Amino acid sequence: MIALAGLLLAWFAVFGGHLLEGGHAGSLSNFPAALIVLGGTLAAGMIQADAKTWKTAWTLFPSIFWQQRPGTDLAVGKLVLWCQLARRSGPLSLDPESSQEPDTFLRLGLQLIVDGAERDKIQQGLQVAMASREHEALRAADFFEALGGYAPTMGILGAVLGLIQLMTQVDDMHAIGVGIATAFVATLYGVGLANLFFLPVAGRLRSDALQRSQFEEMISDGMLAILEGENPRLLERRLREYRL
Repeated sequence: MIALAGLLLAWFAVFGGHLLEGGHAGSLSNFPAALIVLGGTLAAGMIQADAKTWKTAWTLFPSIFWQQRPGTDLAVGKLVLWCQLARRSGPLSLDPESSQEPDTFLRLGLQLIVDGAERDKIQQGLQVAMASREHEALRAADFFEALGGYAPTMGILGAVLGLIQLMTQVDDMHAIGVGIATAFVATLYGVGLANLFFLPVAGRLRSDALQRSQFEEMISDGMLAILEGENPRLLERRLREYRL
């Protein structure tokens, strides 16, 4: 929820400051400027990204508002419990646990152990799954970062178009006012979208991807320890050392 609070606070600060300076909300409302900046930015993103990246980016975007930190304590508790169970009753005793586990990465590790895969195969399978998810999340972050680069440029483009309108209709005072408004508001939209939305979203997605990768590294360590029949107390002590 902190991401949502930050987003609302950022825009409240900008518009609140504008109102405190004596401005009014209507002066920041300009449909042509919004069309140029937002439409141009999204169009540039569509040109850069393939359909899969576009879909993934907007699918992951809502998660920054309510995604919780990985349940490290819960995961460590499960791994230690499974280690005890496997040492006592064998790897096949983990089969019921694998079908009930909600986390896809934990479930994958359990299934590989239950299927009797060798250590190298389990390690490779977990690494492939981890790398694939991380790559997907980082591509989504790169996509939003690219939008953050396009938005100010689209704002400048809107400003130039507004000035062109201004220079071609110097005899019409109303047209001059519209041109100036479009010029300044378009710049505001471009810079605001970049620095108060696209770039922060990109940074949050990249941070969440790194945190999830560290969590999955801990899980991989635990799964291999279960396979090797490591002492549960030693396993718990080592897993607690992961700083997540």
